Amino acid sequence: MTTAKVKGLSISYEIFGEGQPWAITPGGRFGKDSPGIRELAKALAEHGNRVLIWDRPNTGESDVCFEGNSESAMQADVLASLLAELDMTPAVIAGGSGGARVSLLTAAQHREIAAGLAMWWISGGVYGLMTLGTHYCSGSISAAWKQGMEAVVALPEWAEVLERNPSNKQRFLDQDPKEFVAALERWMAVYCPRGDELIPGLPDADARLLDVPTLVFRSGTTDLSHRRETSEQLAALLPAAQLVEPPWSDNEWNERSSARAGGQGEGLFVGWPTLAPILADWADTILV
Repeated sequence: MTTAKVKGLSISYEIFGEGQPWAITPGGRFGKDSPGIRELAKALAEHGNRVLIWDRPNTGESDVCFEGNSESAMQADVLASLLAELDMTPAVIAGGSGGARVSLLTAAQHREIAAGLAMWWISGGVYGLMTLGTHYCSGSISAAWKQGMEAVVALPEWAEVLERNPSNKQRFLDQDPKEFVAALERWMAVYCPRGDELIPGLPDADARLLDVPTLVFRSGTTDLSHRRETSEQLAALLPAAQLVEPPWSDNEWNERSSARAGGQGEGLFVGWPTLAPILADWADTILV
């Protein structure tokens, strides 16, 4: 395991290739070992790029952390610091679903480290956002409130970060339950839909000022979690954005998530390597 100490946290990462720096961020609380992530990085490396994949705090082998205005904002700050620590700035920052949100917030909060920005499966809509707040926060809040941090440690949703980084158990146990609940309620509130905030944690007014060259992949019409209109509205908000079609079917997300829920399929991100030629060609047009 290769790690860097960033903002007081141990962050696990891998780098492939040489050339223009890139950073790839998965969605959900999935880490860099999820099928499709390493394959996308290697495909981009073959186009002459130096590509970072990493475990965000609260995923994979990295430390857990419950600071910041939101989980995504905290992870965005860590990514910016990690890229600086590894001398990989300015980078093209890319990701899907939760990784899209982290990538966007990284560029917005740390404009100087972003050479470009690419996003797909952008979470949005009332159902999509409210589901995220419940999914990421409600189980831990309830467990900590009723039974304390030992109950949080026992939750299945944290099993991977405890197994792959055993020192995380003490980090959980060191949390004051009331402060932990307050932190996760703060994170949860960020997902509440707002008329002036298309993307949780990023006011539309700030998005309009973000001049990073951006590639936005249009979401499918059948995707309730990553609404098509969210991708289109985001592309319209960002002043240097280009909206393009993805290289997969309209039903890609539904098929991948249904297969995973049924214990079948290879994972949510196995189609991501097909993005590499489109991403590489686009980057050639903006990095001149």
